[in-house]
Amino acid sequence: MSETFAGRLPGSPHAGPPSSRQGSSANLADILERVLDKGIVIAGDIQINLLDIELLTIKLRLLVASVDKAKEMGIDWWEHDPSLSSRARAPDPLDGRAHRERQLVDENELLRAELARLRNGERKAVTEEGTEEAG
Repeated sequence: MSETFAGRLPGSPHAGPPSSRQGSSANLADILERVLDKGIVIAGDIQINLLDIELLTIKLRLLVASVDKAKEMGIDWWEHDPSLSSRARAPDPLDGRAHRERQLVDENELLRAELARLRNGERKAVTEEGTEEAG
């Protein structure tokens, strides 16, 4: 009666001597180390068709590698993503807007100069670079 309930249960299929469990963990660690060191690419495409009409195509590409291996391959996008790296700087939306506004002001000045020349009857046209061409 001193036997416990757990002692009466059949052994788990994964149960075994501790040395065999350590061996499989070591093998798994070796495999993982090898995969991360070399890198592995898994690619696949999923297509959904209805009556020979392609409705959706999903292209899946998965790269599993260590950070060092990824950097060797030229992949380092996580270093520049502000949500993943504290060293990455978030892009300032005003920088792009200011640049576009400057372009529009320059283009406006060119168009006004061209319009003034046309009104004065001059036949020379102003190009975008600001140089004059005979028209």
